[in-house]
Amino acid sequence: MTFLQEHIAWYGLREFVVIAPAANSDAVLSESKCNLLLSSVSIALGNTGCQVPLFVQIHHKWRRMYVGECQGPGVRTDFEMVHLRKVPNQYTHLSGLLDIFKSKIGCPLTPLPPVSIAIRFTYVLQDWQQYFWPQQPPDIDALVGGEVGGLEFGKLPFGACEDPISELHLATTWPHLTEGIIVDNDVYSDLDPIQAPHWSVRVRKADNPQCLLGDFVTEFFKICRRKESTDEILGRSTFEEEGREIADITHALSKLTEPAPVPIHKLSVSNMVHTAKKKIRKHRGVEESPLNNDVLNTILLFLFPDAASEKPLDGTSSTDNNNPPSESEEYNLYNQFKSAPSDSLTYKLALCLCMINLYHGGLKGVAHLWQEFVLEMRFRWENNFLIPGLASGPPDLRCCLLHQKLQMLNCCIERKKARDEGRKTNTSDNVTNTYPGDAGKAGDQLGPDNLKDTDKEKGEVGKSWDSWSDSEEEFFECLSDTEELKGNGQEGGKKGGPKEMANLKPEGRLIQHGKLTLLHNGEPLYIPVTQEPAPMTEDLLEEQSEVLAKLGTSAEGAHLRARMQSACLLSDMESFKAANPGCFLEDFVRWYSPRDYIEEETIDEKGNMVLKGELSARMKIPSNMWVEAWETAKPIPARRQRRLFDDTREAEKVLHYLAVQKPADLARHLLPCVIHAAVLKVKEEESLENISSVKKIIKQMISHSSKVLHFPNPEDKKLEEIIHQITNVEAIIARARSLKAKFGTERCEQEEEKEDLERFVSCLLEQPEVLVIGAGRGHAGRIIHKLFVNAQRLTESSDEAAAMAPAEEELKRTGSPEERRQNSVSDFPPPAGRELILRSTVPRPAPYSRALPQRMYSVLTREDFRLAGAFSSDTSFF
Repeated sequence: MTFLQEHIAWYGLREFVVIAPAANSDAVLSESKCNLLLSSVSIALGNTGCQVPLFVQIHHKWRRMYVGECQGPGVRTDFEMVHLRKVPNQYTHLSGLLDIFKSKIGCPLTPLPPVSIAIRFTYVLQDWQQYFWPQQPPDIDALVGGEVGGLEFGKLPFGACEDPISELHLATTWPHLTEGIIVDNDVYSDLDPIQAPHWSVRVRKADNPQCLLGDFVTEFFKICRRKESTDEILGRSTFEEEGREIADITHALSKLTEPAPVPIHKLSVSNMVHTAKKKIRKHRGVEESPLNNDVLNTILLFLFPDAASEKPLDGTSSTDNNNPPSESEEYNLYNQFKSAPSDSLTYKLALCLCMINLYHGGLKGVAHLWQEFVLEMRFRWENNFLIPGLASGPPDLRCCLLHQKLQMLNCCIERKKARDEGRKTNTSDNVTNTYPGDAGKAGDQLGPDNLKDTDKEKGEVGKSWDSWSDSEEEFFECLSDTEELKGNGQEGGKKGGPKEMANLKPEGRLIQHGKLTLLHNGEPLYIPVTQEPAPMTEDLLEEQSEVLAKLGTSAEGAHLRARMQSACLLSDMESFKAANPGCFLEDFVRWYSPRDYIEEETIDEKGNMVLKGELSARMKIPSNMWVEAWETAKPIPARRQRRLFDDTREAEKVLHYLAVQKPADLARHLLPCVIHAAVLKVKEEESLENISSVKKIIKQMISHSSKVLHFPNPEDKKLEEIIHQITNVEAIIARARSLKAKFGTERCEQEEEKEDLERFVSCLLEQPEVLVIGAGRGHAGRIIHKLFVNAQRLTESSDEAAAMAPAEEELKRTGSPEERRQNSVSDFPPPAGRELILRSTVPRPAPYSRALPQRMYSVLTREDFRLAGAFSSDTSFF
């Protein structure tokens, strides 16, 4: 109870002034000092004419003893207080308190004016009985023992392990009683809580209840502060062991002469994990491994469902039918949180690592699974198996960096797989490279309507990477320019002009570009097979932008920057020249950037309307990069160009990046996914309860998380705030479920009663105290009565059958109302708190004085008894 609330209850005041000692050592303990202070207060009030009550705190602070005075025109009110630890028996009931009140006011009139009484008894229900709490904690023993049935991987736990509502406080109030119509003494009492006209209820919430989802996220966040590397956690380095196994350097050289591995079209879990297990067993027994086989196999099958498939892998990304559709708001939360889609491998990995951290070996289990995961990534790269659970295409920069890295690795696998399949096809057919567009038939079939109309997109229609299938393509970067052009009969790149190039054999054609023809020889214009631009993750983009920024603003720096950025343009020009011998820059611009080729209708010498075209103004700028690149470009088809995207190098960079990640780095990468999953779980659980206040908190939480998680390195304090919000919402939902279970909202047969109960439960969650409509005779009142009856029976008897007896039998009452009252009193425990307010209006100190209000407040608890009186006297007529 706050300071203001105490004075409202004790004296009925809302405005007052308190003089209190600054330190505990200065407490006013002696009676003479107290009287001196009160005299000073009285003089000060009289001299100033202040009508605000003035209090002085006396005795030790913990006793909260306040005495004071208030002076008005002809009236003085004295505020007095009594505080005892042990209560005299005669003052535990109404009759004894009436005697104190009457003797204190000392009214000379007979008979005395009637005394108005207000009474409030508070009953505390602590034993809620376990069957009222529906949440079952997870079977920790089964989980630690390796049984996976306790919690399914990919599904988050939710709820409180203990009842989040610790106590229910029932306040029964009689607001208007008069002396003489009620009996309350040490022998008998008319104060039956069932008959009280007003009931109000408040619940006491458990302090920081243990919540499963909150623990789930909190424990994972703790990994972010760890410093150990994976090797330090699991033992000796994997690379050291490999080096020890291959002691002779000739073994390393022999690796170069070994044939390429034959792709295996069926994965097995044992193949995935045997390497890591073999290394772990060298230093620890099998029983000492952080993850046992059953748990590890279950996780790997959950992460890589294609491993259990009998069919060969076709590269399609696996999706879970239970996940929300991709256009839903819940699914697209990953954009705001910079995490990963909820059906992705990265998202599932984050959930598995959380589960392992909490139930299957802690940090060592996390390091073990990560080591297995990295080995699986290398296995898939080396054997051309696409990684499931990842969207196709370049890395999605809206996702976390780890997800982008996995997407990059998948891009590398796709390129490598296409090359290997192309080489295999050509070797088996025993033929040289042929292009589907060599004869131009594809163009005749497709026509211009099927092509995109703008810029570079035209060159990306139907690209075939089977063209990367010649026997030397993997090492083509090492060949000289002369060797590149031998197939075209050209000794050097600059000797032959357009006329000489017109005699070259066209290569690398994809389709004919509608009805367009070359400007100078009238041959059909063909769209070439071009290289796709290299996919990039956000860290590579940052690195590239830093390099370009360091080149400075000088002319030389700007020229070098333009050359670095024109690698893709140069590649496309070379492909275009190879596909269209005898072409000019104007031809290339008409296909590549048609807006830079301006055509106008003019009249020729014969008076006919003809179209005349020319390059745009920006293409005619001196030292134009397009012109310079065109002059240096050689007619080389895409299959024999230097690769814009070196998938082998990029894949090794990704694998190295994954291998050196510490568990703390991993947790930082995946924490947005874990928070994303927790928010989805909270939204799902809230939708079942429909709590308006929680909806608002979730919206605020999503907004806050979006701002925090978009920064590359969020502050720990802000992350802790988000986790605290998640735990807070989980606790509120758990409280709602606890109250709904206790009040049986789902068991109501009548719709109206169910709505009233749900409204009552909702108010209990959001308001400090809720009025019970109908008091003990209302629907909620009857349920509260049952709860107290069951708790009393459980306390009085050790017989479990008595504790589980149906509440209806407990409430059967027969006989007269008097008998019913006597029986029902025993349904409630003794009141934990008794509050009484006695009021009267009598003349003081003389019979002819003005009639003034007198008030006395009494509160009795198990360890405290307090009387607070406000007694007024007439200072004019005494």
